[in-house]
Amino acid sequence: MKFIITSEDTKFVIYANEPLNKRTKLYICNTYNAEFINNQFLINKHENSSLISKFSDYCKKHSYELELDDESDKTLEKLYNEEKRFQEFSKKAELIWNNSYDKSNFIEFTKVVQNNMYRTLYPLQLLAAYHLTFSQNSCNFSVPGAGKTSIVYGSYSYLSNLETDNPKYIEKILVIGPLSSFGPWESEYESCFNEQVVSKRLSGSYQSYESKKKYFYSLNTSKLTLMSYQGIIGQTENIISFLKNNKVMVVLDEAHKIKNTDGGKIAESILKIAPYAKSRIVLTGTPAPNGYRDLYNLFKFIWPQKDLVKFGLNQLDDMTDNQNDNRINILINNLKPYFVRIRKRDLGLPKKIENDPIVVEMDDLQKTIYEKLENKVMNDIIKEKNNTFVSKLKSAKFIRLMQAASNPYLLLKPLEEQVFEGEDLLDDELETKLIEYKKLNRVPPKFEEAYNLITELINKGEKVIVWAIYVDTIERFSDYLNSKNINTKILYGKTLVESENLDEKIETREKIINRFHEVNSEFKVIIANPFAVAESISLHKACHCAIYLERNFDAARFVQSKDRIHRYGLDMKIVTNYYYINTRSSLDEVIDERLRQKEELMIRVSENTEIPLFQTITDETYIDENDIKGIIENYVKRT
Repeated sequence: MKFIITSEDTKFVIYANEPLNKRTKLYICNTYNAEFINNQFLINKHENSSLISKFSDYCKKHSYELELDDESDKTLEKLYNEEKRFQEFSKKAELIWNNSYDKSNFIEFTKVVQNNMYRTLYPLQLLAAYHLTFSQNSCNFSVPGAGKTSIVYGSYSYLSNLETDNPKYIEKILVIGPLSSFGPWESEYESCFNEQVVSKRLSGSYQSYESKKKYFYSLNTSKLTLMSYQGIIGQTENIISFLKNNKVMVVLDEAHKIKNTDGGKIAESILKIAPYAKSRIVLTGTPAPNGYRDLYNLFKFIWPQKDLVKFGLNQLDDMTDNQNDNRINILINNLKPYFVRIRKRDLGLPKKIENDPIVVEMDDLQKTIYEKLENKVMNDIIKEKNNTFVSKLKSAKFIRLMQAASNPYLLLKPLEEQVFEGEDLLDDELETKLIEYKKLNRVPPKFEEAYNLITELINKGEKVIVWAIYVDTIERFSDYLNSKNINTKILYGKTLVESENLDEKIETREKIINRFHEVNSEFKVIIANPFAVAESISLHKACHCAIYLERNFDAARFVQSKDRIHRYGLDMKIVTNYYYINTRSSLDEVIDERLRQKEELMIRVSENTEIPLFQTITDETYIDENDIKGIIENYVKRT
């Protein structure tokens, strides 16, 4: 069979010298988004710039003859030459991270960075910034606390000081990330360049479509633009116009949020704007939390016209399910030139102390409530067959036990998620006990123990972050501390992010964090929710003590929260302390043990793997079957 490719103004035309079977037609139409009209395929040139090269490989694979018109033949030659140059470029990019590079060029880069940055980058940061500057399109999979923001600014300091006619010249940065990242990008700019940056924040809710559109078409856009992932939806064409008219470095912070390969709006929008960016950067410490499929969009973003992954989604799923699959090494080798990774052990961090759990006793009424609730829950669970374990997690029974061990007042309120229906754990007897608990205005023993510890730490001159899971616990514990004359501030989902439309008097996350860092801050304690602020914020310059009032089985959030105060930049004399307050003979004991096991596994995987995969560690419910077995074993052992 022979295929013929001709080139028209905006389209490639493919036709065959004999009738095609249905499978071949379907392949060409699906692969190149082709229209099949009058026995020929019409393919958009803009969307398929490398079609001739790919189709040539397809024909060779199936022993089909391929004939090209003159223009197509020239295009094929050009594409092959481009591919050869790209392979050479990729080889050089990989050599940089392997410490094999042009030393004189690196020295020149270092001088420019040192002359234009106030902050000094440590050797691995400098190497990562050099890799990024060379490639302009790169992923950084370093652990939290490695200074990924400073690395980006290091590269920017070099690229923005090139001659304006240099093809690598960059004049602006567009960061797309979670709302909690906005403040750190601004404060890190000040730390890196010793000057405040004039930035523009564009979130998903504060500004109207028209105001965002007006900004992107303005001739006076900011040096640093910050957008939320939700904020880009519906703004694609406006962002493209902005990228066309400016030389922009686009940074995806916490980029695992674009991993959706099933047509999610955020991922689609990001991939659509990618070709128009002058430089593309991906930042995430968890590149593949759910499997190797998660890598697909990340590398599609940094090189939109290249097939870097070289495996289909189904193949990536197979590799996730079989960690001994030989293709995994091939995948990582394919991607090596395009990412860097700094591990925890590379940071040379000072000592941290994991203090033994502080075990508190329940008061008589809490103990009665907990034991009655536990008996009901465990009798229900043990009766169930093994294959119903995971579905039972969504019944809120274990969440209710966590709440009872920490703060019985939570049992009087509906679960915040409000997705659990038909809950029948709170019978008349339990409700009577809970009402009695409320009437007596009991203080949960955990609160008292945490207060004593906080008082002791503050008297030593320390500032403290307290981590709790539930909103009622956060608010109730804050009120309790304030009643004891310990001024506190709260960081959770309800705490607003700074916006130009907000009244100056409104307390935002940024204002709280900035004041917390002040030497004479009027408050020494922050109470925070790991789901709201476990990413992006840094507290290590002000705080070296974390107290865990409540925890659940989510190891990823737990480890992220710990990294808020133990990260690069700490003086080697500083000791970071973690304190855990557990209720005796409760679910806290199992959570403590399981989190230790999960954290050890996460660290082992993260430190020994270039692209860490966390699917085997946790799932979307954060409680796996081993957690449940641990709960049952603990209950049986105690009773």
